[in-house]
Amino acid sequence: MIASLEAAENRFEELEQKLTDSEILGNSELYKSVIIEHSALSETVETYREYKRVKANFDEAKEILAESRDPELKELAQMEYEESKETLKVLSEKIKELLMPKDPNDNKNVIVEIRGGAGGEEAALFAAVLFRMYTKYAEGRGWSVSVMDANETEIGGFKEIVFTIEGHGAYSRLKFESGVHRVQRVPTTESGGRIHTSTATVAVLPEVDDVEFDLNMNDVDVDTYRSGGAGGQHINKTESAIRLTHRPTGIVVTCQDQRSQLKNKEKAIKVLKARLLDLYSTQQQNDIAEERRSQVGTGDRSERIRTYNYPQNRVTDHRIDLTLYNLTGFLDGDIDGAVDGLITADRAAKLAKGGDQSEGAFDDFE
Repeated sequence: MIASLEAAENRFEELEQKLTDSEILGNSELYKSVIIEHSALSETVETYREYKRVKANFDEAKEILAESRDPELKELAQMEYEESKETLKVLSEKIKELLMPKDPNDNKNVIVEIRGGAGGEEAALFAAVLFRMYTKYAEGRGWSVSVMDANETEIGGFKEIVFTIEGHGAYSRLKFESGVHRVQRVPTTESGGRIHTSTATVAVLPEVDDVEFDLNMNDVDVDTYRSGGAGGQHINKTESAIRLTHRPTGIVVTCQDQRSQLKNKEKAIKVLKARLLDLYSTQQQNDIAEERRSQVGTGDRSERIRTYNYPQNRVTDHRIDLTLYNLTGFLDGDIDGAVDGLITADRAAKLAKGGDQSEGAFDDFE
């Protein structure tokens, strides 16, 4: 681990030199790549440098305690020793976390699919509530939302809605939302005032770059049709909507967001690639059951991950045993409490799993 940190620091210093190089300053693409790498290394290097500074203070205090006979000096050294020891523990944990392998998808845009599950019309209405929740969350972070396809019901619910969220770090914040979301409330369609339980499923997929997945269009059937909305009202009178059917897997993707048939096709291909990559990745992950169990969010579509209880104004995330009594705010997009908890739990699980590899690397300050 020390060797990795030294290498990171050396590379960071090289990049700092490059940022003053006139040749690189005159090449916008090269300058951008250097800035990105420099930024990615900065927190790790700064933390390591702080660790080395505190470690030097710790070693000096330890030496004074062992050799000095001056009571006053030893008292000051003892204070420095204890303070440095605690700081070193914090810094060492942070370094271990910073050196964990990063999810390559974390900074990507996402494709979100919400479908009404058990509960009929009430499930479709709940799907609309979840769509609003994620839209509000995205708006609060300055991200943009674009609906790609929607199957709306007569009273404002969604049997299915597919949309993109574009913004830096979107996948890192939303990747644990995949799964079954359960709602407990009195439906507007219920005259007796009884509490019903309904569900909706959420799938969050990272947007796929062209170089990541080579889609053979010979395996895809492309159909066009007229865009439509609830009640049979057509958005336009041309066949601009696109339906893609991937014959080997049976996956079907539709897109009717744009008036341009070409733009709808481009968007539909993006969704199809994301679904196929997710399908193949899931098949690989299923072969490594222990690895999947160690993660906070497995992405299993059948896993009930969260309950939204209206009578108690309560939301409970079952994966991390988190309960918040602020359902109203949560549904208005204030979901960071759950998101941060899931990210922290996932990091803790990965750190625990990788503990054996880093054991002993920073334990020389005991």
